[in-house]
Amino acid sequence: MEKIDLLEIKKDSKKFADKVITVGGWVRSTRDSKTFGFIDLNDGTTFKGIQIVLNADKIKNYSDAIKLNTGSSILCEGVLKLTPEAKQPYELVANSVEVLSATDETYPIQKKRMSLEALRDIAYLRPRTNMFNAVFRVRSEAAFALHEFFNKQGFVYLQAPILTSSDCEGAGELFRVSTQDIYSGKKLKPEDELLGSSVFLSPSCQLEGETFALAFGKTYTFGPSFRAENSNTVKHANEFWHIEPEMAFYELFDDMDVMESMVKYVINYLFTKCKDELEFFNAFVEPGLIDKLENVRSSEFARVTYTDAIEILAKNNQNFEYKVKWGDDIQTEHEKYLTEVVYKKPVFVYNYPKDIKAFYMRLNEDNKTVKATDLLVPGIGELCGASEREERYDVLLNRIHELGLKEEDYWWFLNLRKFGSVKHSGFGMGFDRFIMYVTGMKNIRDVIPYPRTPNNCKF
Repeated sequence: MEKIDLLEIKKDSKKFADKVITVGGWVRSTRDSKTFGFIDLNDGTTFKGIQIVLNADKIKNYSDAIKLNTGSSILCEGVLKLTPEAKQPYELVANSVEVLSATDETYPIQKKRMSLEALRDIAYLRPRTNMFNAVFRVRSEAAFALHEFFNKQGFVYLQAPILTSSDCEGAGELFRVSTQDIYSGKKLKPEDELLGSSVFLSPSCQLEGETFALAFGKTYTFGPSFRAENSNTVKHANEFWHIEPEMAFYELFDDMDVMESMVKYVINYLFTKCKDELEFFNAFVEPGLIDKLENVRSSEFARVTYTDAIEILAKNNQNFEYKVKWGDDIQTEHEKYLTEVVYKKPVFVYNYPKDIKAFYMRLNEDNKTVKATDLLVPGIGELCGASEREERYDVLLNRIHELGLKEEDYWWFLNLRKFGSVKHSGFGMGFDRFIMYVTGMKNIRDVIPYPRTPNNCKF
């Protein structure tokens, strides 16, 4: 008989009521009450599984089935019974249980609760736990929602290259990719590389995105990015997923409008598609999470200039570890103060000093600040970084020289400013950080299937 996904039963349990069906999956737990036993089974298609009821007199291999360890895989045929008066809306009364693969006492995930740190060491199994089943289902649905949002807005999806010869941020923290023997001690020559030049894993797809925005009007990329910084914070990873839209004829405030709409759209989508998961996180990970997300999707995000934000923060300097002054970047404690104390909702801080921002951001008339903004959200701080892009050839070229970058590395990027240039804007959002925000998880290592962080590339 064909195996029925638990998701199909959840969608329309009445369709299967009192019918003989087959389900399959992995055992979460078992309970034995002498003449009856219960198996909590999940097949991965839903967050909540199904309770299977076993009658000791009816199931031939009852004693083996009811002793199954967590993680064992089975197929079960039985009759679906609706139980609206019970905790679960339905259960499967088993006719037979076929054990496909039984785990033993060496199975790492047991009934006792394991720490998140311990589960990172068995990342290949942690999706079977309630916690990570919920995390990665939310991650999947959020990714789909992002694609849906941009598709509905008329954006073209660009699959940008992972290999690049340009350092978009100009920070130099890049992973080099080489076909030469890097351990030989010999000097590596770029012209001897397979691709004919020095090649790196891309830290951002922004530059490529701009080329498509100036052809299609609106485009976005969504894929992995790589940064070679030796950072062990809870918010940084060396490989992360990045969504980067670029929009022609959009100025900075237009950019903010898109970011706000995007965040609200995805949160609304998750409330519809991942209700069980959000309730789980609200109960076991971050109490008050649902209220926090409700506040975000119903609030109008605040907007404040960097200069005004510094004035607000300076009045509270005595309570900060890092004292603020104009020209310094805003630290995590400052972000938390603005979002959680002053505004109590997400806030855009904009018009940053040019000396702490990238070369491609549009210079303001004061020649001191650029049309850049960061979206700060309660609980996590910076979620998006954005700017109006510098569309003026001479100004962009001067910024490249000011920062000591090589003009020849950006010749094609400069040419965009010669061949039909227009005002345009874009932003980047770390997808993993967004998943941290909507799940309440406190470490980026716990929202990435296989995190790549310093000294960690196990699987």
